Amino acid sequence: MAISHGIAQITLVLAARTQKFVGVCVLFCLTALSAVCASLASEPLPRSILILEQSDARSPFYAAIYAGLVSEVNATASSPLTMYVENLDLSRFPGQDYDQSLRAHLKVKYKDAPVGIIVTVGPLALKYALRWRAELWPGIPLVFAFVDEETIAGLSLPDDVTGRITRLRLQDMVAVAQIVVKGLGRVAIVGDPFETQPIFRHFKDELPAVASKLEVVDLTGLPMVELRKRVAALPNDAAILYTALYSDGAKVFRRPSDALAMIAEVANRPIVISIETFLEQAGVGGYFTLPAVIGREAAAQVLRILDGGKPAGIPITTGDSVRPIFNWREMQRWGISEGDLPAGSEIRNRVLSIWEAYPSEIGMIAAIVLLQSGLIGSLLYERRRRRTAELEVRQRMTELAHANRHATAGELSASIAHELNQPLTSILTNAGAAERVLSSSAPDLVLIKDILADIRRDDERAAGIINNLRSLLTKKTFEVERIDVNAMVGDALKFLSPQARALNIAFTAHFASHLPLLEGNRTELQQVVVNLVLNAGDAINQRAAKGERRITATTALRDSAIEISIADTGPGIAPDRLNRIFDPFFTTKEHGLGMGLAIARTIVETHNGRIWAANGSLGGGIFCVRLPPAEAERARPVARALRTTTAPA
Repeated sequence: MAISHGIAQITLVLAARTQKFVGVCVLFCLTALSAVCASLASEPLPRSILILEQSDARSPFYAAIYAGLVSEVNATASSPLTMYVENLDLSRFPGQDYDQSLRAHLKVKYKDAPVGIIVTVGPLALKYALRWRAELWPGIPLVFAFVDEETIAGLSLPDDVTGRITRLRLQDMVAVAQIVVKGLGRVAIVGDPFETQPIFRHFKDELPAVASKLEVVDLTGLPMVELRKRVAALPNDAAILYTALYSDGAKVFRRPSDALAMIAEVANRPIVISIETFLEQAGVGGYFTLPAVIGREAAAQVLRILDGGKPAGIPITTGDSVRPIFNWREMQRWGISEGDLPAGSEIRNRVLSIWEAYPSEIGMIAAIVLLQSGLIGSLLYERRRRRTAELEVRQRMTELAHANRHATAGELSASIAHELNQPLTSILTNAGAAERVLSSSAPDLVLIKDILADIRRDDERAAGIINNLRSLLTKKTFEVERIDVNAMVGDALKFLSPQARALNIAFTAHFASHLPLLEGNRTELQQVVVNLVLNAGDAINQRAAKGERRITATTALRDSAIEISIADTGPGIAPDRLNRIFDPFFTTKEHGLGMGLAIARTIVETHNGRIWAANGSLGGGIFCVRLPPAEAERARPVARALRTTTAPA
């Protein structure tokens, strides 16, 4: 008994100690596990995103969401991310078998893939991820996108799930329909039945409120052939509300945008839509869901979590992805005024007028035109002022030239009087002789005839002197005429021949034959020749030593221009005076005014010519005038034959 009692006590002691040891071991394991979990929780999430889209890969709407998400990630992520994308195609394959096979496929596919965060697009994708996340991706945070508020309200979301709600409402589509159709009486709803729609399922809850105000024409679930007939025969007070048509009653699956294009092709009433990617197919517009904005909003939340933020600290809010957008072409078709649209509406596909399309370019062109107009106006004004000034200068120059001719005539008055006296004296003598012959008893008629011929010759000589003087002194307006240069220079020499004889100066002329005609004022150009010849005569008279006293006038064609040169046998021109000789009031004569050569230069320049002076190689001075021929005469060939005439001594 004692032995048994001892053994029992030993057994109790060992049991107590064993229980205490096990407790210590369990406590140690729990502590170690907590430390491991804390360590794991402090580690950053893998830089990778798994995107689960509820549609198929061909959907342009979901592709735009993905593009918006990727663009935002690439633009703002602090380091590169790995992107996984799965198009679940849940709307077309809702069965349990597909659900299970998809689960098995994803489990195998992502068994070893380090997923940092899950992004679901659409309510079906969110429900699928919540159903299988604990098995496939345990503990991985989730961000949802493009989910309506009714769906979120019906779910119990864990703390590590957040996202943005997309508010699509049937009443918004009805409000747009009332803008589009004045006096709206009914709405025709086109699409899949609400019960089968992944996006517009909650519209069925709003339908009773709409039906209380408007007649609702339910065209959902009809075969495409029947649907096209119905939308082509709607009354004038109706509008079409298009949700999404994936499969018609004939079990033909289509993309919703393709189905919309087929409906719009025959519809006789405007179509209100709510998805941005439908706008290019048809539709007048509405409160659009913008997929790119949905993607960017989801990306912002994903990056916030990957950078250390807690999903529980990111509240679920309504996104800014629904905005009023309208189709300009359909607005024009249905006569919708831009002023009737909701505030902040955006108009797409607008055909801009040229003023709207190129405002800056048109403004620039207008500024250039105005600037050019102002410049042209100022140039015309300046041209008029210049023309007036030129006419005034021409008038003053004409008066000055006329005064110069009077002065020249005054200087030549003695020689002119002497020249006139000779024919007048001869006429008087011949008249007396004729009287004596006629007084005889037998007048000699042959002698009388010779006397009358002498009288006629002397009279013509005196008349020629007077006509030359009159033409020189007559004050005329500037009249342009065609001028024979040789005849003009010859007449000037004839006019000055009495003065030349009085000064014992010989004239020599070398005229080129067949010179082209000159276009200008004959009186003024002849005055230039007269002034140059008189200047040459004064130069010869200034020479103290005796020698040849000759003035040579030459005409020629040089460089397609008519050249007149007057050379003298005087002392020449001092080199320091060559550049000043044509200046007004510059003279080397004791009693000269210094205006003769200045007037000659003004006349020549007025005729688009030029004048210059030089010293001859054999002594004496040379004055050259070069003038352009008349336009019609420039192509005429000119012979170079020269002839020489010498004025009588």
